Amino acid sequence: MPVTFKFRPSETRGAANHGWLKSFHTFNFASYYDPSFEDFGCLRVINEDRVDPSQGFPTHSHREANIFSYVISGELAHQDSMKNVEQMGRGDVQMTFGGTGISHSEYNDNKEKPVHFLQIWAYPYERGLKPRYFGRHFTDEEKKDKWAHIVAPLHYPGVVDARDGSGPVPIASDLNFFASLVSPGTTVKHNLVARNRGSGDDKLVYVQLVQTTGYNPRKAPTDGSVAQVKISLGGETVTLAEGDGVFIRGGKVGDELITENVGNKVGEVVLFEMDSN
Repeated sequence: MPVTFKFRPSETRGAANHGWLKSFHTFNFASYYDPSFEDFGCLRVINEDRVDPSQGFPTHSHREANIFSYVISGELAHQDSMKNVEQMGRGDVQMTFGGTGISHSEYNDNKEKPVHFLQIWAYPYERGLKPRYFGRHFTDEEKKDKWAHIVAPLHYPGVVDARDGSGPVPIASDLNFFASLVSPGTTVKHNLVARNRGSGDDKLVYVQLVQTTGYNPRKAPTDGSVAQVKISLGGETVTLAEGDGVFIRGGKVGDELITENVGNKVGEVVLFEMDSN
């Protein structure tokens, strides 16, 4: 099948302002529902959250979903029923396999500054797994004008099956997650990686430009005052302003995805690759 792009403008995301929590929902979540955005491959949730100082999510339970947080700015404290306690900052990632069931909480313990992070859920490739927890840190230098491999399937090449360590964070899903800090006027290239399971070389891809300038449920400016990136793959091209995303079908293992920063600020770009069943 040919490569197709489905552009998702930021202002069409679900937007929630609870006072202490401001969030954008890429997929259906809580009171936001759109039948066109239930999931994409194994991706089920991408919430761009901002939590006020001394606020957070009290202890709650999950089953099956693999859940990870990617911290963009501020501090995020994690505690769970597996006795993991973690204080995270920019560049930190924590991964929880929900499996047969876990409980956890996430708080912003800082009394002055908000925390901005992506919370991502993915369907597991096998149900009934033992709950597990992993953490990793990625510096800005690792992402500067290149793609850092942040998350990869358990047992994927380069993945260390340990709570702490280096390399991509393990996930029990058919998902690879990358991040890059792309400078103005700079182009970064990426070849779609191998599938985790199954035959063939079909891939699903989702790319999003993080909305780093702040919570704004309306369209981010497109006059160059914020980051803008042009995404190209298979002859298709789209330009993303902050908060925008694009769903890509028809990609193949090895295809070259090109990201060019056409704005005047550094763009924090996140890239999800999923197996296409």
